[in-house]
Amino acid sequence: MTTTTTPALTASAASVPALRARPARFVPELVFIGRGLLHTLRNGEALVMAIMLPTMLMLMFTFVFGGAIDPSGNYVDYVVPGTILTCAGFGASYTAVAVNVDMTTGIIDRFRTMPIPGTAVLVGHIVASVVKNLVATTIVIGVALLIGFRPTAAPLEWVAAFGMIALWILAITAVFASIGLAAGSPDGASGYGFILLFLPYLSSGFVAIDTLPEWLQPVAQYQPITPIIESIRGFLMGSADAGSTWTALAWCVGLIVVAMVWGAWLFRRKAGRR
Repeated sequence: MTTTTTPALTASAASVPALRARPARFVPELVFIGRGLLHTLRNGEALVMAIMLPTMLMLMFTFVFGGAIDPSGNYVDYVVPGTILTCAGFGASYTAVAVNVDMTTGIIDRFRTMPIPGTAVLVGHIVASVVKNLVATTIVIGVALLIGFRPTAAPLEWVAAFGMIALWILAITAVFASIGLAAGSPDGASGYGFILLFLPYLSSGFVAIDTLPEWLQPVAQYQPITPIIESIRGFLMGSADAGSTWTALAWCVGLIVVAMVWGAWLFRRKAGRR
């Protein structure tokens, strides 16, 4: 007995699209990193503000308050590390808003239909922000050199200082990305993240801790920014301290781990509802 295939079944089978193969490893992450960098280039105002605000802050502290804080005129050598971390905070804060926009405008629904890992979206935001902030930090250091910053670091110490700066930028950016996931709106993400921007002012970034009120000194001493600033300052001025460096590394790695775990949980929880 001969079996024949009806034209209707043939047409139906032909109309079923083939399943899309998953892209090669790391390809989605690279695509989203490129997306984040393109958004940075198109949003030049955010990049300009990430550079201008810390630069203006450094100029203000150096030329307006510097004479009162350090009459010797060497205050710029003291204030640059704090300004660098302030620059990193301002630049990373935009990540919270960008991540929240993706989560609240519906584009994440489109990404979830694609055969890509959901974490690629966060990786793209974080890495693109780190690249942007490293560029901004380099410009801020260049301005500091023009106004009298005179580090005594050897080449390896410069590498160590930039490594610490990059690690902190990665840590604070990952934290801001998680804040963007947790917030209910872009305005909320911006507001929650703004709280972290005050940390450099409650540290040894702009004044010595022993000049602060006694009740505030423990806060400044044991928060993460202080050992990171002291580590960077030590590398740049040729007076690195192993204790500050190891404490700074522990804070950075700890914040990265916490932010990754928290961010992954928030992404699965919020994206899974959509």
